[in-house]
Amino acid sequence: MKLYWSEGTPQSFKVLAAIAGLSAPTVELQCVGQEECVVPFLSHPQVPALQLDCGNYLFSANVICQYLFALNGMEQTNLTNQWLEWEAIELQPAVSAALYSMVVQGKKGEEVLQLVWKVLDYIDQSLAKTNTPFLTSASESTSDVVLWGTLYPLLSQASLLPEKLKRLTEWFHNMSSSEVRMKAVESVLKGKGVQAFKTYLQKQPIPAILRLKPTCNDPEDREPVENALSEEEVAAATRTWLKGLACPKPQQRLHPILPQKNKRNILITSALPYVNNVPHLGNIIGSVLSADVFARYCRLRNWNTLYICGTDEYGTATENKAIEEGLTPRQICDKYSAVHANIYKWFNISFDYFGRTTTTHQTTIAQDIFQRLLERDFLLTDTMEQLKCDKCDRFLADRFVEGICPFCNYEEARGDQCDKCGKLINAIELKNPHCKVCKETPCVKTSKHLFLDLPKLKDSLQEWLNKSWGSGDWTSNARLITQSWIRDGLKPRCITRDLKWGTPVPLEEFKDKVFYVWFDAPIGYLSITANYTDQWEKWWKNPEQVQLYNFMAKDNVPFHSVIFPCSLIGADDNYTKVNHLIATEYLNYEDGKFSKSRGVGVFGDMAKDTGIPADIWRFYLLYIRPEGQDSAFCWNDLLLKNNSELLNNLGNFVNRAAMFVCKFFDGHVPEMVLSSDDKKVLAHVTVELQQYNRLLEKVKIRDALRCILNISRLGNQYIQVSEPWKRIKGNDANRICAGTVTGVAVNIACLLSVMLQPYMPTVSATIQAQLQAPSECNILTDDFVCVLPAGHKIGSVNPLFQKLENDQIESLRKRFGGAQPKDQPVPTTKKEPTVDAGDTGKSVDIHKVKELTEEVAKQGNLVRELKNQKAEKAHIEVEVKKLLALKKQLAHAEGKPF
Repeated sequence: MKLYWSEGTPQSFKVLAAIAGLSAPTVELQCVGQEECVVPFLSHPQVPALQLDCGNYLFSANVICQYLFALNGMEQTNLTNQWLEWEAIELQPAVSAALYSMVVQGKKGEEVLQLVWKVLDYIDQSLAKTNTPFLTSASESTSDVVLWGTLYPLLSQASLLPEKLKRLTEWFHNMSSSEVRMKAVESVLKGKGVQAFKTYLQKQPIPAILRLKPTCNDPEDREPVENALSEEEVAAATRTWLKGLACPKPQQRLHPILPQKNKRNILITSALPYVNNVPHLGNIIGSVLSADVFARYCRLRNWNTLYICGTDEYGTATENKAIEEGLTPRQICDKYSAVHANIYKWFNISFDYFGRTTTTHQTTIAQDIFQRLLERDFLLTDTMEQLKCDKCDRFLADRFVEGICPFCNYEEARGDQCDKCGKLINAIELKNPHCKVCKETPCVKTSKHLFLDLPKLKDSLQEWLNKSWGSGDWTSNARLITQSWIRDGLKPRCITRDLKWGTPVPLEEFKDKVFYVWFDAPIGYLSITANYTDQWEKWWKNPEQVQLYNFMAKDNVPFHSVIFPCSLIGADDNYTKVNHLIATEYLNYEDGKFSKSRGVGVFGDMAKDTGIPADIWRFYLLYIRPEGQDSAFCWNDLLLKNNSELLNNLGNFVNRAAMFVCKFFDGHVPEMVLSSDDKKVLAHVTVELQQYNRLLEKVKIRDALRCILNISRLGNQYIQVSEPWKRIKGNDANRICAGTVTGVAVNIACLLSVMLQPYMPTVSATIQAQLQAPSECNILTDDFVCVLPAGHKIGSVNPLFQKLENDQIESLRKRFGGAQPKDQPVPTTKKEPTVDAGDTGKSVDIHKVKELTEEVAKQGNLVRELKNQKAEKAHIEVEVKKLLALKKQLAHAEGKPF
C-alpha cells in the first residue's frame, strides 16, 4: 500500500498520526504537492489518498484511518462509528472555520474559541459521562486518533485549550504523549505550528460558518455577507478569471453508457414508483426529482454517470386495480406505466433509461439471485394458514375475500377488517366467506412459504454497513432507520406470495407462488439496466469501479439498506451495493396530507394543467426539499418564492446584465478593466461556486440552491452600487467602469445558467440562448472564468419569469383543496361539509371521515404485514392499539358508538 500525503494539509496530519500508532501493516509514504492529482479518476487534487495493493484508492481521511485500524485488528464498534460520523459532520467544519479565522484572517483568543466551544464542550461532557480515559472505552480506538488528529493543530495552541474542560484537557494531553505520534506531527508542521497550514487554507473557500450570520434562520432572506477576503484569495480568483475557457471540455455522452477505467463512475437509481399510484409532489421530490438534480450535476462535472428508473409493476395492488377497471394486470401496467412516463417527461427528468419490472430480464435475474441464496442455505420454509378458493385455484389475499363480520355481523366485511365496526379481522375468522372474484366459498388451508434468513446474514450485513457508512454519504435518517432495524433484531422475512401476477418461484414445490414485491422490486434496478444494455453486469457486478447512489423517501430505507443488501450479500456474486443512500423526510400538503381520493394536493398529472411551468415546480419543490425534517407545500409560499427569489432576484439580475449589453454596447460584451472592487466580486462569486460544489458533492441539494440565489443577490448589489446606467454617460474612466461592470455581470449570468441546469434545465437553456453562450461553458469546476470575452455577441433578451397573482394562486388552492362530496350542496361558509348522522343528532365531517378511513386502512395493512412476517407479539400489540385508536376516532367522526 502507498499513502500519498502533503505537507501543510490538516487531513494528511490526521492520517499520519493514525499510521504512527500502528504495528502493521507496512505503508509506503510518498509526500506530494498540494496541487498534485494522485487519484486518476478525480479531476481535482485529493490528498491524503491511500492506494491499495489491488489498485483501488481510498481518499477520505476517516475511511483511510478506519481501514488501517481494521487491518491492525482493531474492531469498529457502533459507538466508534457514531463518533466518526459526528467528527465529519460537526467537528471538522467547526475546526476548519477556527483554523481559517486564525491563520488566514488573523483572529485570536476568544474570537477563535467561540467557533469551537460547542464541540469541545460536547467531547468534555461525553468523556465525563463514560468516565473512561478514551472516547469509547478504557483503551484507545480509531475515534480517539481521528478526533485528536483533527483537534491537535488547534488545541496545541495553549490559549485555545480551555482549562475548565478538564476531561477534554486530560484526554488531549494523554493522546499527545505518544512520541511516535508527535514525530508524525512534525513531518507535517515542520516546526511552523498552525502557520504550516496557511498555504492550504488560503486556497480554500471561506468556511460557511464564517460566511453566514449565526442568527439568521431563514437563508432566503440573507443578503450576501461582504466578508474580508485575503489578498491571496482575490488574486487567485483574478488569475483564474483571466484564463477564460481553458477548462476541460464537456464529454460527449454516447449510449450505452458503461463504466470506464480510471473514471469516476456514478450509478444513480431513484425508488421505483408503484405503477398503480399516480405520484404526487411529495413522491416526485422524494425520489425522481432529487436524483435528477444529482445526475445532471454529475454530468456537469464530467463524471461518467448513468441514471436509471422504472415502474414497479408486480403484486396484489395490480391485481386489485385490474379487477376494479375490468382489465388484465398487463393492461393495467401498460396504462399506468405510460402515465408515469408522461409525468416525468413533463417534469424534465433526465433518465438515461426508464423501464419496467415486468420483463424477461427481471425473471432471469431475480431467479438467479434466489437460486444462489438457496444454494448457500440463506432461505427457510414455514407455513401460514390462509383461505383458498378451489374454483379460482389460489390462496386469497386479504382484499380478495369478503364475508360476515364475526363481531358485528356486517355482511360485507373484508378479509382484513370490518368497515362497519372497524374491528381487525383475520380472513379465516369470517363467517360465510366468499371469494370476491367468483363468489365461491373458500376453505382454510395451510400454505408453505419461503423466508430470507436475515439473522444468519446479520454479521455480514453489519460489516458491509460499517464500510459503506464510513466511506459513503448516507443521510442521517437512513443511518438511524437502519440502526433501529438492526437494534430491534432481524427476523426471517417472507419472500413469497400466493398470487398469479409476479415473478414465479423456480421450485416445483412453490410453482403456484411468486416472489413478494419487496424481494423482487429492488432487483428491478438490475433488470431495468439489463434492458438498457446487455453489458449491465459492468455496472452491477463492479463494486471496485462503481459508486452507487440510491434516492428515496425514508419509508423505503429498510428495504434498500437491510433486505436488498442481505439478498445480494447472500447471493455472493460480487454485486454492486449502495455506497450513498439519500433519503428525504416527507412533504406534506398545506396543513395536511396528499389524498387522491379526497382531491387534496397536486398530483403529477395535474401540475401541467395549472399553467405554471415545470421549472417553477422544480424550483419550489427543491427549495422546500425535506432534507432534515418534514416540510410542507404551501401555495402562498410558492407565490412568494416565485415573485421574490425568481422574478425579483434571479430573473431581475440576469435580465439587467444582458439588457445593459444590448442597450449600451450594441449587443456586444464590452472591454473589462478590473478594479480592486471588481476583483473582490470575482472572489465572492468563486467562494459561492466552491460552496455549491462542496454541497452537491455531499448531495445537499436544497442548501446548494441557496448558493445560486446568493450569487444573483450579489450580482444585483454589484450593479446597484456601481450604477453603470449613470457611468456610461460620464467621462472615459466612468465609461470604462460601466463596461467592466456590465461585462462581469453578464459573465456571472452565464455562470448562473450552468449552476441552474440541475435545478431548472429549461431556464438554464433559455439564459444560454439569450447570451449565445458557447456549449463549452457547460462544465462545472471550482473556477469562475470569463467565458463571454469582450466582443462576444449576445442575442435578444426577454424576461425569464412571470409574476404569480394572488387570485391565480387562490383559485389553485381551492381547486386542489378537496373535492366536494357527491350529492351534497356546496357549503356557503368556510366550514368543512357535513351530513346528518341520523339518530345520533350529530353532523358528520365527510372529509374527516375519508381521511380517517384511509389512516385505518394504512394501519390495518401494517398490522397484517407484521402478522404475516410473524413479528414479535409485543410489537404487533402496539400497532393494534394504534389501529383501534384510529377506529375509535373514525367511529366518533361518523357519529357511531365504538
